[in-house]
Amino acid sequence: MKLRRSISPHQLLFALLAGLCLLLSGTPGIAQDQIVLRDGRKQDGKILGVSYPNVQIQVGAGKIGINIQQIASIQMAVPPQVAVAQAAYAAGENAKALAAAKAVVDQFNGLPLPWAQQTTELLGNLYLDMDKTREAEETFALLQKGYGAQGGLVGMARLAVKKKDYTAAREKLEPIISAALKDRNVPAGMGPTYSWAFLTMGQVNEAENDYPAALENYLRTVTLYPQSEKAVQLAREHADALRKEHNVTVP
Repeated sequence: MKLRRSISPHQLLFALLAGLCLLLSGTPGIAQDQIVLRDGRKQDGKILGVSYPNVQIQVGAGKIGINIQQIASIQMAVPPQVAVAQAAYAAGENAKALAAAKAVVDQFNGLPLPWAQQTTELLGNLYLDMDKTREAEETFALLQKGYGAQGGLVGMARLAVKKKDYTAAREKLEPIISAALKDRNVPAGMGPTYSWAFLTMGQVNEAENDYPAALENYLRTVTLYPQSEKAVQLAREHADALRKEHNVTVP
């Protein structure tokens, strides 16, 4: 019978250290994010969130803040809560969608990445659907602060429609609709915004009894800007109702 050769303490220590190094270098959980600055410099680390106007990033054992205006691009994995929020919202599971979306927005609103902008917009729309008007207004204000006027304006237009102020809704939507029709190359992050813009304009048209224009805008949501699954679902419902109740066709 052959006896197994014993391992010396030095060999055992070396093996343990080698394994630890391999683990630290290959573990997905500690994979680093990267921020590229406008001057070309790069900063690796773990993005912790946004404390406006700075992105907070862990570097080693410390933490630094980088002003959003200095950032050219960011590479990081999309948080899993984003997909959870989108799927739950489309399925009508509002409580689940709210928990997931709010977690993302509380941590990352203002981060210059499409998924962060889209999740803030989704949260505002979700609050509106749940008749939480104050929370919706606050979220759309966050959207405007973090990402510019368009997404927040569409949200405010939806609020105006809810209040039956169709003139105010039209004023907010017309510049966005016009820009979308002129440039069919949808900017990053703007697809869901355009989806909701055309849906909401269709609701304005319908309230004004302009049924052909309403149907056209609902179908634009479905065919040209289907990036928001929820907006597409609502647009289809409105379009089907128009055809059934008013025998309307697209001009």
